[in-house]
Amino acid sequence: MTFAIVNAHVVPIEGESFEGTVVIEDGKISALGPDVEVPPGADTVDAQGQWVLPGFIDAHVHLGVWEEGEGWAGQDTNETTNPVTAAVRAIDAINPREQGFNDALAGGITSVNVNPGSANPIGGLAVALKTSGRVVDDMVLRSPSGLKSALGENPKRVYGEQKRTPNTRLGVALTLREAFTKARNYLAKKEADPESYEVDLVNEALGSVLNREIPWRQHCHRADDIATAMRIAEEFGYQLVLDHGTESYLVADKVAAAGIPVLYGPMIVSRSKVEVRDRSPRAPGILEAAGVEVSIITDHPVVPIEFLVTQAALAMKEGMTRQGALRAITMNPAKVLGVDDRIGSLAPGKDADVVLWSGDPFDFASRATQVWVNGEEVYTYDSALGEGVFDKR
Repeated sequence: MTFAIVNAHVVPIEGESFEGTVVIEDGKISALGPDVEVPPGADTVDAQGQWVLPGFIDAHVHLGVWEEGEGWAGQDTNETTNPVTAAVRAIDAINPREQGFNDALAGGITSVNVNPGSANPIGGLAVALKTSGRVVDDMVLRSPSGLKSALGENPKRVYGEQKRTPNTRLGVALTLREAFTKARNYLAKKEADPESYEVDLVNEALGSVLNREIPWRQHCHRADDIATAMRIAEEFGYQLVLDHGTESYLVADKVAAAGIPVLYGPMIVSRSKVEVRDRSPRAPGILEAAGVEVSIITDHPVVPIEFLVTQAALAMKEGMTRQGALRAITMNPAKVLGVDDRIGSLAPGKDADVVLWSGDPFDFASRATQVWVNGEEVYTYDSALGEGVFDKR
């Protein structure tokens, strides 16, 4: 199927904006530009001056594993029976029928990264998904896309209440080091004697981090926990990503020097615990100015996913550049997830995850009016009904 979006204000993310056309063929972007001609026989969508952008990306959500309004029945975020659950997989608990997937599409978000929770020092394997589909396996961009870990208050509280290790920051760090040491020994034995070793799913998952096949997704808020995360990453040589990073702006120079990306957020929240008392909407701009690759996240359902762009606009209001704010919900998270060759910008050969906005998406009055995922129209705002119409294919 070939069609073209014409008479559009196109914001490709990489490259200058222009008035023109985007051509989509067989689920991919085939051409775009101010002088691009519509292929013979192609259908056209007249944007009438509306804005065309790539689908936004939220690189840290619990969409589908922490279902809103479902209570315990929809809560599959944390397996709190063991501090080290590296082998559990978020993909096994995702319900693609959760309402939040529709909210994502209505908010122009076409890709997400679903993480396990932060109750355990080592929580499990994340998965990067498209936000449209009936079966989660058909929605996968990358699986696994990282291994979730947590420092700070959450594992302290959970295991402190159980009167078991770890119940201090000392114990949480020890748990990580012991797990990585065991995994390193496991990999050495596997290499030395590949015929006799027994497969261990926990060590296989940790081994994929040690081998730098997937990143270590480190939940941490306080600056001292960020320092611990960097210290342990240096000891074991893995690829570190800071999730939340509430106080990362206080050590922005050190984070930048180490080349560590920060997924900042959630931003529109109260100071619900000690760790986030210094959260600041100025943080993304400070990090950007220091040279840190910043993404903005909702931690859905902590902040409802449709407010991803609202958070980016807030960051811009408080000092982030416009281009930085756009990249924080497009190319930067695509890079963190290792799928920037497919999504994150409008370019020939990339997936046709395209959103038509009534105006500038940073204007709170603008809305997504049409959304395509893999070139298939999956959401349309019906102004007569005053609501969106979804087609999850």
